Amino acid sequence: MNAVPSPCRLVELSVSNLGIIDSLALVLEDGMTALTGETGAGKTMVVGAIEMLLGARADSGAVRPGADEAVVEGRFDLGGDEVVISRVLPADGRSRAYVNGRMATLATLGEVTGPLVDLHGQNSHQSLLAPPVQRLALDVYGGIDTSRLNELRVDVSRLEREIAGLGGDAGARERELDLLRFQLGEIIGAGLDDPDEDDHLDTEETELASMDAHREAVSAAITLIADEAAAEDLLRRALASLAGRAPLAEADQRMREVLTELGDLVAELRSTVDTFHEDPERLAQLRSRRQLLVDLRRKYASAPRLDGTVGLGTLADVIAYGQDCERRVHDLETFEQRASQLERDLVDTRGRLREEEAKVGAARRRVAPALALAVESRLASLAMARARFEVAVPDTDPGDDLRFLLAANPGLPAGPLSRVASGGELARVMLALRLVVAGAPPILVFDEVDAGIGGDAAVSVGRALAELGHDHQVLVVTHLPQVAACADHQVSLRKDQSGEMSVMRAQRLGTEQRVDEIARMLAGSAGGSSMHSAARELLAAGAGEAR
Repeated sequence: MNAVPSPCRLVELSVSNLGIIDSLALVLEDGMTALTGETGAGKTMVVGAIEMLLGARADSGAVRPGADEAVVEGRFDLGGDEVVISRVLPADGRSRAYVNGRMATLATLGEVTGPLVDLHGQNSHQSLLAPPVQRLALDVYGGIDTSRLNELRVDVSRLEREIAGLGGDAGARERELDLLRFQLGEIIGAGLDDPDEDDHLDTEETELASMDAHREAVSAAITLIADEAAAEDLLRRALASLAGRAPLAEADQRMREVLTELGDLVAELRSTVDTFHEDPERLAQLRSRRQLLVDLRRKYASAPRLDGTVGLGTLADVIAYGQDCERRVHDLETFEQRASQLERDLVDTRGRLREEEAKVGAARRRVAPALALAVESRLASLAMARARFEVAVPDTDPGDDLRFLLAANPGLPAGPLSRVASGGELARVMLALRLVVAGAPPILVFDEVDAGIGGDAAVSVGRALAELGHDHQVLVVTHLPQVAACADHQVSLRKDQSGEMSVMRAQRLGTEQRVDEIARMLAGSAGGSSMHSAARELLAAGAGEAR
């Protein structure tokens, strides 16, 4: 087998207390892996666990009897980066989801895993039913470039919004202009140019308001130091008591230095106090200015902006709102000119859009029969030889509302896949489409893809799945030995009894173990050496086809 490593794959799946699964840990490889086992062994339960990782709703009734909760975890390798997805399903309560240990909504779970995994089978998440997926499949198959179409659609929407945003009737525009001019006049008149002006004014006001208190503090300090019976007088008296005493000469000198320093300090304080001047006029100006800024913030700092955002109540928001007013005033004052230009641009862009829609629609209608024929050809080898597949592209351009139609049996009209295809048929249609159209998600899971087939058709399905496994990670739940034999890897699932409870056991099979399992699938427990020989032949043929 020569599977090419997938850039993204499900590395490990861990399930506990879900249905008959007591504890299950699967380590998965690149290429195609077959999950096999007898009916009732819980193979589809593994698919259900993967569905839970994709964000599917889960029923608490699926929790194993006697357990408090079921837990499903998947470790994904995204080209070197790992993501761990977890679902916890309590027996009583709502389920919880986690991405790398952080709580997440089911929608977030789907956003993370949706691009990674496609799951096909009965009661499963099937992206093929979504019209956008069908449309993309046709475009990819036919090499139809819709980028220009999408760009023009965005341009048309933008121009329509701009025209709607210019204003209503002339009276409404004049009323809006009057209001905007008044608001702009207030903001411009305030001369705002510093978003931090509030802080600067607050600092200056606090300083001016504290001048009288500063002067009183200095005066008190001078009184305590220099007045009669104050610190300076006491020091002089202490100095006199030390004078002429040789053992105290050093203390005498230090005290003289202190006295000199104290005199200098008093002089500096007297000089400083002369600089403390009250300025009632400036203080009033500051307080008036601060009140003006408060009023402006109240009016405009939290007003809706042109881009739909709302300010946080700061002076910077007032300045930004003023800039918005200027732009809006300019737009309204030049309304006629601007509106005429926008209308011309819109007419021109709509014309180019119609041309591009016609181009894309024609391309889709041209390619649709080829895609239908290619899918039908693949279905013929997947036990749906008489099925008719159609790609119905409407006559209206660009044909976005195209649909995939299927008539699984002759004589029946073709209908939408969601209404006419069984789970197994839908899975085979998806398998055929995946083989025809590039661009599938890196991980593909198939359940019941081989329902109702056997013989050569089963071999063809197995070969088709193995072909997909060359550049995808493919997980297949199958009961057919012909399909399992084409796999790169095989996991056997079996149901055992543990007391009165049934439990699932999983085992990755080596070469000889695969022979035993394929033989069992061929003939059950009655299989002998002949079945083992047949199993070896199937495995050898499968290995040859996979190459």
